Amino acid sequence: MKLISFKVVNRESWGTYAPDGGIIDLGAEFGTSIPTLRDYLAADDTAKAKVAEYLGTGFGDNSGKASDFPASGITLLEPIRDPAKIICVGWNYREHAKEAGIELPDHPTLFARWANSHVPHKHPILAPAESEMFDYEGELAAIIGKPARRVSEADALSYVGGYSIYNDATLRDYQRHSSQYMPGKNFYQSGAFGPCMVTDDEIPDPAALTLETRLNGEVVQHTGINDLIFSIPELIAYISKFTELVPGDVIATGTPSGAGLGRTPPLWMKAGDTIEVEVSNVGVLTNPVEVG
Repeated sequence: MKLISFKVVNRESWGTYAPDGGIIDLGAEFGTSIPTLRDYLAADDTAKAKVAEYLGTGFGDNSGKASDFPASGITLLEPIRDPAKIICVGWNYREHAKEAGIELPDHPTLFARWANSHVPHKHPILAPAESEMFDYEGELAAIIGKPARRVSEADALSYVGGYSIYNDATLRDYQRHSSQYMPGKNFYQSGAFGPCMVTDDEIPDPAALTLETRLNGEVVQHTGINDLIFSIPELIAYISKFTELVPGDVIATGTPSGAGLGRTPPLWMKAGDTIEVEVSNVGVLTNPVEVG
């Protein structure tokens, strides 16, 4: 099932797609008890069963529920509007580490992004005026579905609520100001997140997915998720040792080879560009680039 957060008129809501391609407004029906998609992930089984009953037979394309309005009548928002944590993973593809001359790490390289550093599908990402080294990083994002503390690698995927797409766009010069990546990763509205969350039952094995990034229609990144150095179960097991993951937390799992910094000459995003990140069985995250 594809779940979305969106704005309709002046109201924010969440929902899914009906068989006719229109929108089923679950926020309108369950706004008191489940006002957001993040709240849905945190809801108990009884509450989720009520949503399933409301939708009818199955979810999404199999739903027996008619749409409330056409897809053209909404503006998509980030799937999770206010994640408590956005944890990103650096140098997590073998080929990407190789192109950058980085030795394969013994432990995941982690850093945080803030929610105001990303925008939703089709919203412009902002190329900061402070730098001309604005790089794309297409990534698969895992979204946590239930509290996870010291979980085992074997059980880790059961804590995933769904998957989305992340563009961990980076100012390479600011990233290199010190050993800490935070400045290069957190410029206002410089990254992107969306367009939807595909529930975990639709993706039993995220390693079987394929990721592709296109800059102005040209393929610049293409890989199988199975090239990850640290798999999603390994990441969840490692991260949940030092912090409790909660529903709606986002783990951006790393970018593959082909990023702009590894090219000769380097390839940077600039105003007027369009960047697309596609993950099989999830969707396409598309954003124009503007100066900001």
